[in-house]
Amino acid sequence: MLSISSHLQEKLSQPLKIGSVEVKSRVLQSPLSGVTDLVFRRLVRRYSPNSMMYTEMVSATEIHHLKQLPRLMEIDPNEQPISIQLFDCRPDFMAEAAQKAVGEGAKTIDINMGCPVNKITKKGGGSSLLRQPKVAEKLVKEVVKAVNVPVTVKTRIGWDDNEINILEFAKKMEDSGASMLTLHGRTRAQGYTGNARWEWIKKVKEILTIPVIANGDIFSVEAAINCLEITGADGVMCSRGTLGYPFLVGEIDYFFKTGKQQNQPTSIERLECAKEHLKGLWEYKGKRGIYQARKHLSWYCKGFPGASELRDKVSRIETVEEGYQLLDQAIESINN
Repeated sequence: MLSISSHLQEKLSQPLKIGSVEVKSRVLQSPLSGVTDLVFRRLVRRYSPNSMMYTEMVSATEIHHLKQLPRLMEIDPNEQPISIQLFDCRPDFMAEAAQKAVGEGAKTIDINMGCPVNKITKKGGGSSLLRQPKVAEKLVKEVVKAVNVPVTVKTRIGWDDNEINILEFAKKMEDSGASMLTLHGRTRAQGYTGNARWEWIKKVKEILTIPVIANGDIFSVEAAINCLEITGADGVMCSRGTLGYPFLVGEIDYFFKTGKQQNQPTSIERLECAKEHLKGLWEYKGKRGIYQARKHLSWYCKGFPGASELRDKVSRIETVEEGYQLLDQAIESINN
């Protein structure tokens, strides 16, 4: 039986205040490249209607050079609250992109300072900004000046074990005008390996006055509770735990608000959700959506007899009908 301290329960019962924006949930869906598109966000929001969602990260350089805004920035008017996450190392490009993002409906602007991928860091974006604190400060200041919505930062604890500089860096972000900091408890060198070091999130929370959101290894309600008890953070952000499981944000949010656990979806319910996800991607993106659906469908396929074989098959589908047939066969097999 999961339990939560009275002090934490009191905090979680209050809305999360991000500058001028009030959010009625302390569980956030992380921006995930190639994942958190309009279709995925709709599924997550069904189970957690009040949570802050994030678009996939958007290149400010791309926005500057394109005549038409990228589809990554497309927001459904009904999916508020939502934030658009931007990345770049040029303050003027970021300010311009932020203004366009607000025009699209973003309630906050999030600056990515944590992505560990080489193609991002080599261009001075993502977690490479941990090594360029002056540039990071300038980015935040210019974006804050450019828009009338709160500006937030998502980052990591440092570049590697020899360069864990998050305490100084986080304070600079707050002083530059950031309204919230989301901290992934790993270094850039760790990528997604090893354990998230929540103790660093605790240290950051102790020195900042703006909200601090804990990120890293939030795969269950229990992990979310443990993380907040350890860190004292103001909320949690779910990332990889939602891959093939768009129910997670809602499950955590429900427990935070009621102190009760929801029944987890059955294998059949997860596969029905997979069918809906496939249909949504097909309708939204056509053939490209089918190819993108392959990885999503494989993430749904676990925890039931024949899951491994099904995972292999759905990762090669060419049509929506083929995906439906495989998923329906699996559902029928589980029923029998």
